[in-house]
Amino acid sequence: MIEKIHNWEKAVVTLLNLDGWNLTHTGKGSESWDATGTTPKGQECVIEMKFRKTYYDTKILEKFKHDKLIETGKVALYLVNDPKGNYMFWLNNLKELKTKDIYCPDTTLWTKKKVLKPCYLLEEKDAAIINLNEENKTGVWDSYFDIKEKINKKNS
Repeated sequence: MIEKIHNWEKAVVTLLNLDGWNLTHTGKGSESWDATGTTPKGQECVIEMKFRKTYYDTKILEKFKHDKLIETGKVALYLVNDPKGNYMFWLNNLKELKTKDIYCPDTTLWTKKKVLKPCYLLEEKDAAIINLNEENKTGVWDSYFDIKEKINKKNS
């Protein structure tokens, strides 16, 4: 599953780079973010990405992750993809965020063990970039990853 997530992260990096960004995927490294580089305006940035199977009207971001991104001194971005669309939050611009303690997986690797963590609930209206999916429409990457997964299973 983690390899599939890394593929999605790399796909996002590629698409943003086609739009004037200059990003490198860092998802396999020890950083607390998934991509680093520059925005189309040449500002240094870091991006954390989340791919959710379920739609929620608020987007959860652990305070620890938020703080790590902000502490870089770069433009801190949080990209969330869910069944309804894509949301890009410019975290440096979000002020007066309030924490809420939420039970979250203890690690990124989808364990069943949950621990109480301080989190921010970001509202969709605060996203700087929003791309909404049309209902009942297959996403542009769905067939690509389905085919690649079938090939990988066949070669295993």
